[in-house]
Amino acid sequence: MESSAACKRIVDANLNRAKEAFRVAEDIIRFEYNDANLSTLLKSLRLEVGSIAKKYYDTIAFRDTQNDCLTKVTLEKEKKRISLFEILIINFKRAQESLRVLEEVFKLLDIENSALCKQIRYKTYILEKEIYDKYAKH
Repeated sequence: MESSAACKRIVDANLNRAKEAFRVAEDIIRFEYNDANLSTLLKSLRLEVGSIAKKYYDTIAFRDTQNDCLTKVTLEKEKKRISLFEILIINFKRAQESLRVLEEVFKLLDIENSALCKQIRYKTYILEKEIYDKYAKH
């Protein structure tokens, strides 16, 4: 019973982490690179992660990630330390790692959701490569 509670906490934390990472990446692509198409793709990945949660749990309380998202002030501070492109790539890595953890945990709980997490993770790799090819300073 305890491991089931631990699995639920791991799933909840990683679903939120992946959604937050996609939201930050989406904002950077939309506001810094002004790329509506890629922003829309990121939003669809974020919604796919959300649909996994809704499918698996009847009611899941996602933490309010409003305070975790980059605010204008935080964005200005981060721009001085590292580039927005680096923040973007970091958030892709965060999402990919969370999806990898979800994939493994769902192998124990729900194999269909495990496969969905794997599909989203691969879509993320493809999108990250597209963004890297398009926006990385060569």
